Amino acid sequence: MQRRKALQSGLHILEQNSVPSAQLATELLLMQVLGIDRAALYTNLEIEVPLDLERRYMELIRERAAGKPVQYITGHQEFWGLDFEVNPDVLIPRPETEMLVETVIGLVGGNPAMRRAARLQMADVGTGSGCIAIALAAEFPSSRIFATDLSRPALTVAERNAGRLGLRRSITFVQCDLLECFVAGDNQPFDLVVANPPYVSREEIAGLQREVRDFEPRLALGGFASNDEIYRRLIPQAHAVLKEGGRLILEMGYSMAEEVAALLGEGWNAVEIRADLSGIPRVVIARKQ
Repeated sequence: MQRRKALQSGLHILEQNSVPSAQLATELLLMQVLGIDRAALYTNLEIEVPLDLERRYMELIRERAAGKPVQYITGHQEFWGLDFEVNPDVLIPRPETEMLVETVIGLVGGNPAMRRAARLQMADVGTGSGCIAIALAAEFPSSRIFATDLSRPALTVAERNAGRLGLRRSITFVQCDLLECFVAGDNQPFDLVVANPPYVSREEIAGLQREVRDFEPRLALGGFASNDEIYRRLIPQAHAVLKEGGRLILEMGYSMAEEVAALLGEGWNAVEIRADLSGIPRVVIARKQ
C-alpha cells in the first residue's frame, strides 16, 4: 500500500467512527509508524509502506477509531515547546494550561536573565506528567520546584520526563495528597503555589468526550460530588505553606470563576481572574496577606 492510499484508508475508518480531527490523526499515526516528520511524509506519497508497518499502522488506526487519544497511542504531547511522554497514568497536557506558566512569568517579571537567576521555591500541585513543573524549571533554572501527586505511576512518568529533558535536578517529586506533606511542617517555604486541580464533577463526567471520559485517569479529572471540592481543600493548604505575600495561581474549569473566587476570602488579597484567548475565565491569582 502506498502512503497516499494508507492515509486515505485511515481517514475513511476514522471518519466512519466520528473521530475528531481525523485527517491530523491519520498523518500523526502514519508518521509514528514510519518514524518520519510531516515534510518527509508528503515528499513522495507514492512510496510503498512496508507490509509489517502497514499492519502496525492499521492497528493504530483501529485504536484511534475506538476512542483512544492519539497522544496515548504515540506516547507524546508537546507543552511549552517541550516534548512530554504521556500514557494513561497521566492527564494529557492541554495548550490552555500553558497560561499558568505565562502567569508565573508575568508575576515574577524581569528579563530572561533575571528569571534564570531568580531563587524561588514553587510548588506544582497534582503534577501529572510534570508539564507545569518542568516548564517552570526550564524558565527558572535557579529556583527549586516541588511537584506533588497522589499517584505514584503519574510521578514515575513525571520523573522520566524531567530526566529526559535534563531538568531533574531542579525538581523534587513528592507523593502527597495536595500539599498535606508540607502543611505538617512549621515553616512556610513557598513563594508560589501553582495547580491545575481536578475540577470535573461526578455529574459532568458522563458528558465528557469519550477520549477523555474513557481513557484519561479519573483521579486527574475529578468525579467528585462538586467541581470545587479540591479547591476547598487546596486553598487553605496553600495559605498554610505560602510565605507572606506569596502567590497562589490556579487553573479553573469553565464557569467556575465565581465559585473559586468566593473561596479566597479571609487571609487573601489582590484576587484577580484572567481569561484565556477565547475569553473564558481560566486562571485565578491570589496573594497571601
